[in-house]
Amino acid sequence: MRLLLLLTLPLYLLDQATKFAIVRHFVEGESSNVIPGFFNLARVHNKGIAFGNFSDKPFANTLFTVVALSALAAIIFYWLRGAFAGRLNGVAVALLVSGILGNLTDRLIHGYVVDFLDFFVGDWHWYTFNIADSCICIAAGLLFISAFRTPEEDPRPSADNVETEAAD
Repeated sequence: MRLLLLLTLPLYLLDQATKFAIVRHFVEGESSNVIPGFFNLARVHNKGIAFGNFSDKPFANTLFTVVALSALAAIIFYWLRGAFAGRLNGVAVALLVSGILGNLTDRLIHGYVVDFLDFFVGDWHWYTFNIADSCICIAAGLLFISAFRTPEEDPRPSADNVETEAAD
């Protein structure tokens, strides 16, 4: 619950605030150069998923809304059963939830996801993305790393240990 308040909520609010600013100050397709030859702010409407895949499908927004809701339900289900033990997993899940909620909010309000971070170097151009996308990608990386680590021991004493130590 602590990570929800300290990480998920602030990142979700930052994601929504930045998207609100982009929608308010840019029209679709408009771009503003921030760092010449490297970074633009641009308003892109993504009706699909990662890298704009399936954007041309009429069912895409509905399908990916259902996928996002299903993912959130699965995360809550497994979280309640203690499946995300350790700090690394906790941070990953907090990031994942903020990212899913950020893009889900866009789909429900706009019917598309607002992307605006546009990076390029020379002729190489990355897909435009947003803060929610960044949270999801970082979460995936953390979950991947976590899969190769042994479970962390919680340095805080459990209630059982405190009672045992007090009795001694």
